Amino acid sequence: MSGRGRARARGRARGASEDQARRPGEQQSAPPREPPSAAPAPAPAAGPPAASGRASYRGGAREPRPGIASGSGDVPADELSKMSIGTRDAGQRRDRSYYTDPECKPAWVTDKRGTSGSQLPVVTNYFKLEMAPDWHLYQYHVDFNPPIDSRKMRMALLMSHENLLGRTKAFDGMILYLPKRLQEKVTEVYSQRKTDDAQIRITITLTNELPPSSPQVMQVYNIIFRRVLAMIEMKQIGRNYFNPALSVNIPQHKLTVMPGFVTAIAKYESDTLLCADISHKIMRSDTLLDLMYDLYGQSRGDTFYDDCVRKFVGSIVLTRYNNKTYRIDDFDWDKRPDYSFQLRNDVSITLAEYYRKNYNIEIKDMNQPLVVSRPKKKDIRMGRTQPIYLLPELCTVTGLSDEARADFSVMKDVGAHTRVAPEGRNRTLQDFINQINSNEKVKAEMSGWGLAFSQRLMNVSSRIAPQEKIYQKGGAELMYRAEDADWSRDMRGKQLITPVNLENWVIVFTRRNSAQAQDLVQNLSRVGPPMGMRINSPTICELQDDRNDSYITALKQYVTEKTQLALTILPTNRKDRYDAIKKFCCVDHPVPSQCVVQRTLSKKQMLMSVATKIAIQLNCKLGGEVWCLDIPLKNLMVVGIDSYHDSSKKGRSVGGVIASMNQALTRYYSRCTFQHSMQELMDGLKVCMKGALEKYHEVNGVLPERIIVFRDGVGDGQLGAVYEHEVPQLNECFKRSGGQDYNPKVAIVVVKKRINTRFFAKAGPSMTNPPPGTIVDTVVTRPIWYDFFLVSQSVKQGTVTPTHYNVIWDTTGLKPDHMQRLSYKMTHLYYNWPGTIRVPAPCQYAHKLAFLVGQSIHKDPSMVLSDRLYFL
Repeated sequence: MSGRGRARARGRARGASEDQARRPGEQQSAPPREPPSAAPAPAPAAGPPAASGRASYRGGAREPRPGIASGSGDVPADELSKMSIGTRDAGQRRDRSYYTDPECKPAWVTDKRGTSGSQLPVVTNYFKLEMAPDWHLYQYHVDFNPPIDSRKMRMALLMSHENLLGRTKAFDGMILYLPKRLQEKVTEVYSQRKTDDAQIRITITLTNELPPSSPQVMQVYNIIFRRVLAMIEMKQIGRNYFNPALSVNIPQHKLTVMPGFVTAIAKYESDTLLCADISHKIMRSDTLLDLMYDLYGQSRGDTFYDDCVRKFVGSIVLTRYNNKTYRIDDFDWDKRPDYSFQLRNDVSITLAEYYRKNYNIEIKDMNQPLVVSRPKKKDIRMGRTQPIYLLPELCTVTGLSDEARADFSVMKDVGAHTRVAPEGRNRTLQDFINQINSNEKVKAEMSGWGLAFSQRLMNVSSRIAPQEKIYQKGGAELMYRAEDADWSRDMRGKQLITPVNLENWVIVFTRRNSAQAQDLVQNLSRVGPPMGMRINSPTICELQDDRNDSYITALKQYVTEKTQLALTILPTNRKDRYDAIKKFCCVDHPVPSQCVVQRTLSKKQMLMSVATKIAIQLNCKLGGEVWCLDIPLKNLMVVGIDSYHDSSKKGRSVGGVIASMNQALTRYYSRCTFQHSMQELMDGLKVCMKGALEKYHEVNGVLPERIIVFRDGVGDGQLGAVYEHEVPQLNECFKRSGGQDYNPKVAIVVVKKRINTRFFAKAGPSMTNPPPGTIVDTVVTRPIWYDFFLVSQSVKQGTVTPTHYNVIWDTTGLKPDHMQRLSYKMTHLYYNWPGTIRVPAPCQYAHKLAFLVGQSIHKDPSMVLSDRLYFL
């Protein structure tokens, strides 16, 4: 359902257009669709596009809004200039704030390295940045008298003093960085302005002598490295750099894969390191206009406008003439390439003329509509308040559509280029650093700063955690295949820890799925008893059609208070049908539910295996347990928190909270909370945690002595907010919820999956993925954090991505080795997969809950279901 979920998240067009749709290149032959009484007042020339009504749900203009003021509309412009720090044009001095990661390492942690397990040397995708022991960076403030508003002019006036400053420098119009110290603390020089021959006094004042570990220095390192990437002909697209010359076409799918790199320089345990990893930009080989013509041929009647909005609004396009990306926010069907706008010098020019003069591009289709891209918040802060108009003919859609992601053939062909094995990744990264170190321009730039990159990837020492024992009922131990972290081959016939009998249940299906339904019921009755489940014959409801109302009507008729579970067989994975069923079963009439797509039951030779997995899922949704591990800690509660954006309401997110209820950490209590933009997650989290502690006390008779929170969903730059706001509020929440004298020992661990760190294990002369259980807690960790990397999952294709754990608060008294071992244990307890996963099970359960509510239910699920894993 995830592909359809993403489609739903993009929204649906509201209503059909009232006139006959015209082709992308056709002139309008009918009056505007809006009735005169509802027509907005004419916008000033070159103002925001008139309201189309088709993208208003995505922020399309119903009326002029703040940040979309009338005036001359911005158009694409190639303003590439020398890489520098800052972009604002301001003649006056201003304070600068540099983002720094919070120092959240607990005071008692003096050595965060674990001890258990066997040693394993690995190679990581980091290069050391080498410099002299006494290396410093000198920061100067530059004043101009009389003041100069133009940043480019300030740069030109200062750069004329190369004899004084040297060739190596970084200047953003106000702040100057040099690798050397000038003779005087305050230096005055004069430059002549060419426009009027006026003498400009430039005052250069030393403000700081920065050590190599300074946050400002880290930013300068990254600025310098972006210059280096430009010197080796890499092109910046978005945040990363790519090499268009090495693009690979996939003609059968009209796709292009452009290879590149994602890079960052930062301070680690003892050295400053460059992290570099392979990245790929996937884009269409045809233009947006070609796609619009194809869509017009598929559209029925007058739905073309709505189809365009539904399919393309929200997509990211690349304009190849300047390698910049833009978001499609709307279409202006009334403007054409002959639309005129004013340049900054107040000269009027058409879009077609602009591209001819600036990029030597002749526009072929003069009847195409325009794409509207509205300014982002950061653009508005910089004074860019008008929308940008783009030509579909010059836009290339990036990424993969939902249809492409659902196509196995497309994903297989794309994966052949993007899934890079450890050996290939290691070779590509080594070639990358060799290209940098052998380039003469790069050598001159780096030597001017007194810097150099090491020739080889770094070697790191890691440990493999001891193998965990997986138990089922009666102490039976499952065979754990360490090489692929999978014990599914030994599941059939083994008894579940806590089996639940399925005595009163309902199955709903259409007439054409009658055979599959009968086969499923028979196989469930066979696989259940060996696992300890007695599965009785269900109440059968056969529908005459597959309309949503038919399913809901049947569920209303057959689901009673005694019904344990409702199972529906769906002919397709239509999202609206799935949403309706889940909303009924989770909110209107709370009962555990299971949806099975007919395609899943189509292969009879696989039916026994499918029935086994469905039976395990049913057992979990009824409150049962499947397998367990040894958990030595007593009175421990493990909490998982994750969030997901609600697809029905812009700016609203769903927070999923999962808390363990038993000693084995296999039974859970679940709640969700809704939050809006700029609203603290804690507002609803307090209610969730109070309910979890009350439930724990009800089950165990005592409150937990230790609470360990695994916090997922924390993006880059959000760690400070979590540490400064969420941590104290969570601690206060625990104390208030448990009573005046309750003071549990608490640890809060931020779990991060989207990272660029990679590890390669040496297998003779080649490289391979490290095995599950690999832990790295030195060299590439941060000195200001109590953190470690854990490879918990097995990957058979491509390179495995480790998970980063950052313990930002800890009063539990657990040793680093115990925290690492517990984190690894928790990756074994996700019952929807017979193996280890990337994150602790409570985090994945929290994600599943938040996803279900944010995509399908959009309301608080019934508390009747809170003690079961109904969201699997």
